[in-house]
Amino acid sequence: MPVTNPWLAGTARVDRDRLEERILNLLSSQNMCVLATAGPDGPLATPVRYFHLDFAVMFTAAATSPKMRNIAADPRVSVGVFAPLVGQASSRGAQLFGRARVLYEGDADFDHWWPAVRWQSDHVERSRSLDEPPTGPLVVVEAERIVYTEHWLRRDGYAPRQFWRRAPQ
Repeated sequence: MPVTNPWLAGTARVDRDRLEERILNLLSSQNMCVLATAGPDGPLATPVRYFHLDFAVMFTAAATSPKMRNIAADPRVSVGVFAPLVGQASSRGAQLFGRARVLYEGDADFDHWWPAVRWQSDHVERSRSLDEPPTGPLVVVEAERIVYTEHWLRRDGYAPRQFWRRAPQ
């Protein structure tokens, strides 16, 4: 079968350390993602501002939002993060798959994740007082697996699509 872009057909895998470095670079250089949830009316893809800590993304949300209702019914989610596209060869992004956990202040893991949330800039943009941190829930998605795409990897003989899985604990 003919391939439109034969340079995308590579199969070499990047070593885990290098792949993790590239994924963390992407997560650190962006601040918006698309959260995909499933609900009674079907799939819902919601743009959200995110923060990350290692291979987990997190965000705050209104407890009554459609995405939060969907997460309560089915915590399995997918998160898409991508860098701006300036041409086909510059495609760079990641799909994170995991289960969303909803945490509130006082929950056991809340203090582990909360310091990574930079809520202050959001408050300034919305003219809210910096003396009043958000009180809504914190949603944490620890990636169980990640599909990472970077077309520039082919320059070094690697496949542009790479696969990461959380190491067994």
